[in-house]
Amino acid sequence: MRTPSDQIIHLLVIVTPNFNLLATTGLIDPLRAANYLDGTARFRWSVASSEGGMTMASNGLGLATQRLGDLVNEPFDMVVVSSSWAPEAHDSPALLAALRKFARNGCAMGALDTGAFLLAKAGLLAGRRATVHYEHIDSLRELREETDVTEDLYVFDDNRFTCCGGTASVDLGLHILRGTCGDSLANAAARYIFHPGARPPGTPQNPAGVEPLGHATPDSVRRVIAEMERHLEEPLTIPELCDKARISQRQINRLFTRYVGKTPQLYYRDIRLDRARGLVTQTELPMSEIAVASGFASQAHFSKAYHERFGIQPRVDRVEGRIPFEFRAWPMHRKPGQQGKTDGE
Repeated sequence: MRTPSDQIIHLLVIVTPNFNLLATTGLIDPLRAANYLDGTARFRWSVASSEGGMTMASNGLGLATQRLGDLVNEPFDMVVVSSSWAPEAHDSPALLAALRKFARNGCAMGALDTGAFLLAKAGLLAGRRATVHYEHIDSLRELREETDVTEDLYVFDDNRFTCCGGTASVDLGLHILRGTCGDSLANAAARYIFHPGARPPGTPQNPAGVEPLGHATPDSVRRVIAEMERHLEEPLTIPELCDKARISQRQINRLFTRYVGKTPQLYYRDIRLDRARGLVTQTELPMSEIAVASGFASQAHFSKAYHERFGIQPRVDRVEGRIPFEFRAWPMHRKPGQQGKTDGE
């Protein structure tokens, strides 16, 4: 919604320990550029945390913050929660109450990266569309069935907005700028920060044809993988997958060996386990439920396959896997001895 040129838009960013610094500053920097180019303070922002003081980001850098309790009565226009690893560790009653209060006061409520978990825990995403970093999508879907979780870079649903994080936060900031101040200032800010190709709403996080295997992979392999990803909880047999992809089992075995580096059976098992690992390390769901949600007939079979894949039992990984570190990637870890290839290869 366009705002009068003399109206100042107040933004509050709430960060949790180990938040993603790139996502947080990526949202703010287009607004900073707009202030500079327009010659007026169209946007003002404050950064808060539950305790205040220096809050460490996931890359080891710190950000000075104000104490959230000192700001709950301030008249903000937008409130954004920026979180990363283990958001459930920071969903204190005081934080959730503050989020609900800001929402009742008419603030537009947003989230970066896993901040969507905190908005959802506060009851602010019920019946709404939302997104989160793709590594956490399955967890949010399992935990918050009342929320329609998409794989877009960012999502606006009335006065709620969510973003997967990373450089997509810049696209989000430019979209907010375009909606409040118009195309001219948004385009000028994009040019100033060298982000001219702002991606529009509805852009997927991982465009088809690029992930997970690259452009050289035959369409038949892509079709089989797409069917695998659509049937993680209730796996199909390899012959059923071949029927859907209109290819013989002998041919798909040969193509998977050549382009993927493993058999279809092993690849299918591994992507189910990758999904399971997200649920193990990012939720409190019982292991029996995670086994079923990942397509395993028994918890014992699941635990054995999990240990073969990751070299660690799921119950141990639930504790150790929550420790954030800056080089974590998806799938989350390589199996020992697989340094020469990624888990998706």
